Amino acid sequence: MSDVKEMDTGAAASLNGLYRRYSGWLGKRLRARVDADEAADVVQETYLRITPYLLDDIRHPKALLLRVALNLVRDERRRLMLRDRALQQSAPMPQPSAVTAVDRIHLKQILQTMPPLYRDVFVLSRFDGMTYSEIALAHGISLATVERRMAKAVEHCMAQLDV
Repeated sequence: MSDVKEMDTGAAASLNGLYRRYSGWLGKRLRARVDADEAADVVQETYLRITPYLLDDIRHPKALLLRVALNLVRDERRRLMLRDRALQQSAPMPQPSAVTAVDRIHLKQILQTMPPLYRDVFVLSRFDGMTYSEIALAHGISLATVERRMAKAVEHCMAQLDV
């Protein structure tokens, strides 16, 4: 037996009517926040999400449609942000091919003036190629602590370089 339920013809007609009536309006509202292609996709997904609702019981269809659509946009942005963060953490910083002796001395001086907690995280990430998750596990600290220490280490470097 399948988990898929067939919509009765009345509900399908009601959903179709709701789509015909408000899909253009919803698409216009979404294009203020996302591009046209994404807006069209979100409109489609919104109608898929509202199919379980009893359409006769919806008192404010525009409000429901807009709330579901905005939640979908927010969830997609959150998913992309988490994916980007994971990619940034997993990729070690590329090593420059032509580092001069002066650059090495300057970098060493900057690292020596950096507080040890920040320096450890910075060196493990940028020179040893460890991900933030691996650093957190190795030091027994949270991922947020690693991120915070790395941010402070980068701030320190930027201040020393007067950037």
